[in-house]
Amino acid sequence: MPTPIRRIAIATGGGDAPGLNAVIRAVVLAASRLGWECWGIRDGFNGLLAPASCLGEPVTRLLPEAVHGIGHLGGTVIGSTSRGNPLHYPEPGGGAARDRSGELLALIRASGFDALVLAGGDSSMEIAARLQEGGLPVVGVPKTIDNDLDGTVQAFGFDTAVNFATACIDRLHATADSQHRVMVVETMGRYGGWIALHAGLAGGAHAILLPEIAFDIDAIAGCVARRHAAGRGHAIVVAAEGARPRGGEEVLRAAAGAGHAERLGGIGAWVEARLAGRLGQECRSVALGHLLRGGSPSAFDRVTAARFGAAAVRALARGESGVMVALAGQDIGAVPLAAVAGRNRRVPLEGDTIRTARELGVCFGDDLAPA
Repeated sequence: MPTPIRRIAIATGGGDAPGLNAVIRAVVLAASRLGWECWGIRDGFNGLLAPASCLGEPVTRLLPEAVHGIGHLGGTVIGSTSRGNPLHYPEPGGGAARDRSGELLALIRASGFDALVLAGGDSSMEIAARLQEGGLPVVGVPKTIDNDLDGTVQAFGFDTAVNFATACIDRLHATADSQHRVMVVETMGRYGGWIALHAGLAGGAHAILLPEIAFDIDAIAGCVARRHAAGRGHAIVVAAEGARPRGGEEVLRAAAGAGHAERLGGIGAWVEARLAGRLGQECRSVALGHLLRGGSPSAFDRVTAARFGAAAVRALARGESGVMVALAGQDIGAVPLAAVAGRNRRVPLEGDTIRTARELGVCFGDDLAPA
């Protein structure tokens, strides 16, 4: 028989995303109605594994009055980190990472927590699955602006990121047309092209470069040249950060700080330079970067995050754990953590969105580029 729940912990892992505060609010309000105490672990799991590094209380009580009015705020009130994965915890000074999941599990138990709600992406679901295997009841909540987490139709954060990227593309059309320029817009997305595809299609981009389709830079140049010959003086190219040229590798940039590996970034500038050389036309690039993570969540992301948070509490109340709540059509369901841990979901090349973009004349830089 499951141990009765009296105290639960909430953690937000990985990069921040609009809607995390709406999840925290929903979990706290729903759990409090059941008489449960809610506590937030600060900065991912650093509140337990590295408490001295945290600003504020490493583990803080979350009362209902503390979460009123936070649902519309971006970011996360309990903090997060992309460099504190307990399965591969970085050693000070750049030493080899080590597995601290057993230590984390002991610290969670010593804190008196009966269950954990963890909001995060693929790596966070991998952590959640490991803690569940260790005997801690865990429910995962899918969070990623990249929308690349398997097992759910959509994660919260994605809609807000796409809306912002689309607004930026809308603005760039005006300045590109006025100056007769080619504008290259680089988006986040890691190895999934979801943001670039949806924002590019919504914003009327003429070419979209995705990690799922290796592109030929000459095909992109040909697309722009044909527009120019037809009397259209500007073009918009949207490139996901993980896009790569045919026969080449992803573009990386050095990460700041000792011991930090290179990371994706710079494909926009790479494409800008090569298009300018081929076209003899003025080109500019802009990387939206972390602007996509900030800002107030859209109504869709607020509602989805709230539904996820309430569903996580509902699952624990039923004695269910080892699952990730997920959007399945119009309903909230659940999938086993083991089925989604560490898995990425990429844009389906035969999907309707790609097909629609091709039918509208969007160039992806491949052999199926529109004539």
